[in-house]
Amino acid sequence: MATAMMTTLDSNSRAAARGLSDLSIRNLFIIPTILFLIVFNIFPLIYSLGYSFTDFRASTNAPANFVGLQNYRELLNDPFVWSNFAITAQYVIVSVAGQLVVGFGVAMLLNRDIPFKGLLTTLLLLPMMLSMAVVGLFWKLLYDPSFGIINYALGLGTFEWLANPKMALYAVALTDIWMWSPFVMLLSLAGLSAVPKHLYEAAAIDRAGPFYTFFRITLPLVAPILMIAVIFRTMEAFKTFDLAYILTSQPTTELISIRLYKMAFQEWQTGRSCALAYIVLIMVIAITNIYVKYLNKVKER
Repeated sequence: MATAMMTTLDSNSRAAARGLSDLSIRNLFIIPTILFLIVFNIFPLIYSLGYSFTDFRASTNAPANFVGLQNYRELLNDPFVWSNFAITAQYVIVSVAGQLVVGFGVAMLLNRDIPFKGLLTTLLLLPMMLSMAVVGLFWKLLYDPSFGIINYALGLGTFEWLANPKMALYAVALTDIWMWSPFVMLLSLAGLSAVPKHLYEAAAIDRAGPFYTFFRITLPLVAPILMIAVIFRTMEAFKTFDLAYILTSQPTTELISIRLYKMAFQEWQTGRSCALAYIVLIMVIAITNIYVKYLNKVKER
């Protein structure tokens, strides 16, 4: 009966007059989307996978020669590539941890009755709606040692943020924290609003302090939402390219995505760059699976 209801239409509707069922209308919307994904996502993935086993260079007309796993072996034995991965890991840890702390902290402040709460929340969401290129150029001006407002506000004189090899990576991570902390804040607000109020009332009756209430009620119930935020932000931070590329060109800020770009479009090692892209993809999938397993354990508690 349910199937019959799904595949029938109101006899007076235009779709029924054309002889279309609900199933046909659904397919008319779904099939073009599937074809679009196949053409622009799946096909390039398979095509680049084939190139990763060759010595193909897009800058020449030479045919692609099959080299097997040679590209993967050379990349995994390349100390410079592992240095790029180490820089990326450091960037991901600093960036995601900062977004988690700032985003969740702001959400805790907004999770109460305050004047103009809706307007304030909307204003705080503006950074993540901006283009990466715009944010990079904007913060490059803020970091400028001559007229940047950051040095002026902190009284640092002409301190070089982006030219300092030790501080450049943290400057890029700080920019990423500013831009994407609102994303964590938004998810945290959704999780905090779903916490039953009677739990806080019961804790108040038992004279539980704020510390106990936070670690026994708030944090355990919001933890699954926070894990989802960490999963998304880790994947995106691992692929960060434009922000770091625009802000600085220090060797200490050469993320794996920047190394991949240089290998593919400056050195024209197309086959090798495809292999590196798949190594990055495998690492991101592995890290995501670890997060998902931990998320499932958190939900079971």
